Amino acid sequence: MDQPRHVPVLLDRVLELFAPALSGKPAVVVDTTLGMGGHSDALLSAHPELTLIGLDRDPQAIEMAGKRLARHGDRVHLVNVTYDHIAEAVHDLGHSRVDGVLMDLGVSSLQLDEEERGFAYSKDAPLDMRMSKGTGMTAADVLNTYSHGDLARILSTYGEERFAGKIASAVLREREKEPFTNSGRLVELLYAVVPAASRRTGGHPAKRTFQALRIEVNGELESLRLALPAALGVLGMGGRIVVESYQSLEDRMVKQAFAELAKSKTPPGLPVELPGHGPEIKLLTKGAELATEQEIEDNPRAAPVRLRAAERIGEPR
Repeated sequence: MDQPRHVPVLLDRVLELFAPALSGKPAVVVDTTLGMGGHSDALLSAHPELTLIGLDRDPQAIEMAGKRLARHGDRVHLVNVTYDHIAEAVHDLGHSRVDGVLMDLGVSSLQLDEEERGFAYSKDAPLDMRMSKGTGMTAADVLNTYSHGDLARILSTYGEERFAGKIASAVLREREKEPFTNSGRLVELLYAVVPAASRRTGGHPAKRTFQALRIEVNGELESLRLALPAALGVLGMGGRIVVESYQSLEDRMVKQAFAELAKSKTPPGLPVELPGHGPEIKLLTKGAELATEQEIEDNPRAAPVRLRAAERIGEPR
């Protein structure tokens, strides 16, 4: 049974966090990472007056989610773009502000479950890893063309891989014999390079390298760096943003973006808040919320999730 493919992560908590901003009125939510449409479907069902704008860079996701959400009729508007284009998508559909923004980051279940996309290291598949098939470089291109320094840098920075230099050296040696095409050969190399002691405590030896390659191929952190201020910029007063991250680099960016806007800019020691200097958002979660044991049992892909949420309480400065 392919259950995880159909189970949105932390669905009940997401619905709970959005409810105060959406209930009992016409409202607009942007699902910036539509995927298979699970979160969007639940939000539309829970709020009959809701209009949903769904974004995804993967045309296949737009097509599949469109079929799932068709029963909601003209309350659904789907746009095939990366989520850093949220402001343009919202404005093009005639809205200046929205009541909710959902960002469910990382690779989608649709992409993980299709072996030919090459995201999963558990199956031998072409080293592709593009979230939008047919455009841009592949993971194989990265492995076969990057210099030692650039390869080690992305493995260390995006994968937080301790053995980045050793792995980069091994990749350069192996690609001289034959270019990399499939994931199985890369996984074998990583088993040989990553020490057994590290494998016992750090999980599968391919996990960090595959994460780094995926982030590099899709420009994920750069997109997130641009998308966070854009998403917060279209959020109306009382609107809420919910972000689900699956690795520490993403979560750190979200934490920092939220923390900056939750601070007062009034100089310390003044008896009153200066106009236009108050916090822009209020944090709705204490730190990052994790999935419960039951949630992880029901949906193993929820295990690494870190959820943060905030509400707009002041006008953007």
